[in-house]
Formats: sequence, structure tokens, C-alpha cells
Amino acid sequence: MTPNLPAAAQPPHPAAQRQRPRRRQPPGPRPGGQAPRAARGALDTRVPPLPVRIGSPAALLAVIPGLLGFAPGHSIVILGTEPPGAQVRLTLRYDMPDPARQGPARRDTAAGLAAHAVGVLAAQGVTAAVAVGYGTDAEVAPVAAALREQAAAAGIAVTELLRVADRRYWSYVCTDPECCPPEGTTFDAAGHPAASALGSRAELAASVAAADGKRGAAMHRATKRAHAHVARCADRLDRAGLPVSLPRLTAALGQLAVEDAIRRCRDGDLVGGDHAAWLTVALREIRVRDDAWARMDVDHRAAHQRLWAHLTRLARPGYVAAPASLLAFVAWQSGDGALANVALDRALADNPRYSMAKLLRQALDSGAPPSMARLPMTPEEVAAAYDAAEAETARRYR
Repeated sequence: MTPNLPAAAQPPHPAAQRQRPRRRQPPGPRPGGQAPRAARGALDTRVPPLPVRIGSPAALLAVIPGLLGFAPGHSIVILGTEPPGAQVRLTLRYDMPDPARQGPARRDTAAGLAAHAVGVLAAQGVTAAVAVGYGTDAEVAPVAAALREQAAAAGIAVTELLRVADRRYWSYVCTDPECCPPEGTTFDAAGHPAASALGSRAELAASVAAADGKRGAAMHRATKRAHAHVARCADRLDRAGLPVSLPRLTAALGQLAVEDAIRRCRDGDLVGGDHAAWLTVALREIRVRDDAWARMDVDHRAAHQRLWAHLTRLARPGYVAAPASLLAFVAWQSGDGALANVALDRALADNPRYSMAKLLRQALDSGAPPSMARLPMTPEEVAAAYDAAEAETARRYR
């Protein structure tokens, strides 16, 4: 939870001029050393909420969509496993390297991807893995070879490595034609209990895309009304001899509104209309956003995810970064790295310099598990930190 700068395309927000209290950042992965960083948006991580075991190639192919939350395409999926029974501990998904790259460039890209994956697995203490590449042999083979080589050097056993195309799979590990024929083995994962998923990562992104049409236009008008309402309140206070800045008043009123919305979402109630617009305005104040972040109790992560996904869809341009970043955090708490990454894509598209989103992207790219999605401060500590910073600012300008 660190200060954020406004997007370059937008005028400086008045709140950005105030001094922010120094904050503790969310902890990054530490055990076994930090893994190298992946290219932005290339990695999705997922930790299964319930035990999942891999007993056969067909079972492996069936559980992957359920683990990721969508059916992968043109991807390499790597599952870190552990005893007993090859239980899945961590799932990583990478975009397959660009097939237009040839020769040494393709090998270097494959080696970089494999190095990152092996680094993440090693940092989490994983000693066995299985992997599946989705694509042609020309696309998958360089990545498969690099992964096996680098995993072996790190002491990680790759117990299965499959390629999937056209509802068939081939194994890079098994050489027995009776078991794994050269023409591939057909499979149908639809009947597996863990096979339910969204159709694709694009559909997952669409689930948190901006509302458009009449709903989007209504939110645009409601957002303008929210700003006008705060301005009228500030004007009345000024005429009463109680001058207050718009950012300070927005933070004071907004913090109460966001706290109420969090409480209501835990009771199954989602806000809409003018109330939702007011929340997106209030959350642009970093103090309000940090207070909301500090209230993300993991026991209520499902309710919180509904709230922030709802506001991420409704928020107008310039107001998306805060709810989308909060959505990414609670998705990470839930072990849903795919949802966290599509939420961060929205946050950083809205404001490429938004520091909360950048911190979370770094944590996800390093393969940090959900256990590291801890709350850096309590709401009381957030309030005390901001009060102290504001008091210090006031003292300096007396």
C-alpha cells in the first residue's frame, strides 16, 4: 500500500499533492530465493482451494481447466505436485512463445520461460512437476526440452510432460508406443468432476470488462453527480465557516461509505446506481483505498470478490484502478491467479503507474502463494499513519 501517481493522460488529482504516510509493502516470496520475473501478463498462477491429485494423463488434462478457471489455449501449464498421490500444490500458466520467432531467438525465449517456471517451483520448495503444452510440436517442443533440462538441474522431477492438439495428447516422457502411440491418444475430459470452467481466458477477462451501453452511460452520469454532491457539501461547510478541501471531505465521507459497502456485501447485498458511483469516486482517495484494503479479511474473500468485481465492471475510465486492484488482491487470497491477472490488466490499463497494481503484479509474477496475501496494516493502523502524516504536514506549513 504505497502512494500512487495519477495516469499521465489525466489531470493531476488534488490528493496526489498531499504527503502520504510511509507504508509497509505486502511481503514477497522469500523461501529458497526469489524467482526471476516473467514478462508482464505472461504468467497466471493458481493454488487449488481443495486437494487435487493427478492419477493419469487424462485426469491431468481434465483438471487443468478447473484449476485455472478457464480452458487454456496456446499455453504451457506447469503443475507443482507433492506426495501423497501427486497432489497439486501450485499451477502456473504461460503464454506459448511467439511462433514467428525462429532459431536462437525461439530457444532463448523458451529457456527464459523455463528458467522462470523452475525458479518459481524451487522458491516454493516444489520437487516434482507435470506440464502440458497446448499447440503444435514445433511450438511446444522447445519449451518442453528447456523445461526438462532446467528442472533436472534444479533437482525437480518432471514426471509427465504432454502436448495437446485437436483433442489428442502426446507424451514427451513416455516412449512406449503401446502406451503413447505416435498418432497421439484421444481424450474427452468433459465428464471429469474438475472439468468445469469458463470457455477461455478471454471470457474470464470479459467477466470484469467495463459495463457499456445504457448501464455505462448511467454510471457516467452518476459519477458526475457524486463529484457535484461533494462540491456542494464543501461549499456549505465553507459558508458555515468550516472550510475543508474536496479531497479531505471525499476521504472522510467516502471511507464511511466504503466500510458500509463492505459490511453489506458480507450480508449478500451489492450496491448499485449512485451509491456504486460514489464508491468509485471515494476509492480514488488513497486513504479510502488503503482502509478498504486493510479490511480484506480472508474469511470473507468470496463476498469481497463479488463487491470489487461489481465495482470494476461499473467504474468509468479514470476510476477503475482502485477497485480492480482490490479485486486482484482478494483473487490472489483465493488462489485465483488468472482472475487476479485480468483484474490487474484492467487496473494498469486505467493507470499504468498505479503502485498497488504494480506491487501485486510483481508478487504474482514471482509465484507468491496466497498465504503471502496478508494484510500489511489494520484499519486502525491505516488511520493512525495518515493522521500522523497529515499532522506533520500541517506542522510544517504553520
